[in-house]
Amino acid sequence: MKKPIPLQDELKKFLIPAFERKAKSIQAIDVKELTSYTNTLIIIEGNSNRQVTSIAQHLIKSLKNKKIKAIGAEGIKEGEWALLDYGDVIIHIFESQAKSFYDLDGFWADAQPIDLSEFEVSFNPEGSDD
Repeated sequence: MKKPIPLQDELKKFLIPAFERKAKSIQAIDVKELTSYTNTLIIIEGNSNRQVTSIAQHLIKSLKNKKIKAIGAEGIKEGEWALLDYGDVIIHIFESQAKSFYDLDGFWADAQPIDLSEFEVSFNPEGSDD
C-alpha cells in the first residue's frame, strides 16, 4: 500500500459532513494522475440503505449551505449506492454489500490514499458517550 498523502484543507468541507453521520468507513484517494475527469474520490460505507440516503442528503445540504452545488447526483432514494459529483471531487456512498461487490478501492488500488487520521481523533465513535 502506498503511503498516504496529507489532507488538503479544501477537501475538509466534503469530509466533515460524512464523518458527522458516523459512516462505517470513509476513504479518500487522489486520482488526478490516473484520470482526467476528477481529482479526488471519496468512498463512504454506510451500515444500511437508510444510512446511505441520510449521509447523501446531509452532504448535499451541508455543501449547499456553503454555496457548493452538485453537478449531478444519483441513487440517493434507493440507498444502495449514491453518487455525488462535485467536479474535482466525486463522492460514492455505498451500503456494505454494494461496496464489497463494486470494490472501488480495489479498482483504484494504484491511486494515492489521502491521510484522514485527523478525523479519527475528532469523530472517533469509541471516544463518545452517545
